[in-house]
Amino acid sequence: MARKSPEIQLLLDIIDQAYDHKAWHGTNLRGSVRGLTLEQASWRPVPRRHNIWEVMVHAAYWKYIVRRRLLGEKRGSFALKGSNWFKRPLRATGDAWEEDIALLESTHRSMRDAVASFPQKRLSATPAGSKVSNVQMIYGISSHDLYHAGQIQLLKRLQQ
Repeated sequence: MARKSPEIQLLLDIIDQAYDHKAWHGTNLRGSVRGLTLEQASWRPVPRRHNIWEVMVHAAYWKYIVRRRLLGEKRGSFALKGSNWFKRPLRATGDAWEEDIALLESTHRSMRDAVASFPQKRLSATPAGSKVSNVQMIYGISSHDLYHAGQIQLLKRLQQ
């Protein structure tokens, strides 16, 4: 296996800490939904506000967008119909919640794989459909994960 450039390795480290690796900043995205029940994930602070489940699927969607832009893929291959925000729960079952956790996990892994194999020389280029460079988009998805991990942590606290 070819050695990754220091720039790519640093981006992978940032992605990992924001998603599921131990980090100094506290809870990451995957940790924020670990162990939640269907009831906790579905709870809304007020009507017409996002619940934890919707925030999590939104995060998965943007991981898909990053991967798609890095690989130059066409639109329309996300596992769910629609874009950006997805009303949840459509089916209020523990299985549906677990399926969307699996969607987050698989979407994250495929995005991370795209970053791991991304050519370092293309980091400064701006992909089609984006307003920012590849490197900004890659570290931006980590910021996105942490932003929404914080929202989820707040929603969990509000339920107590």
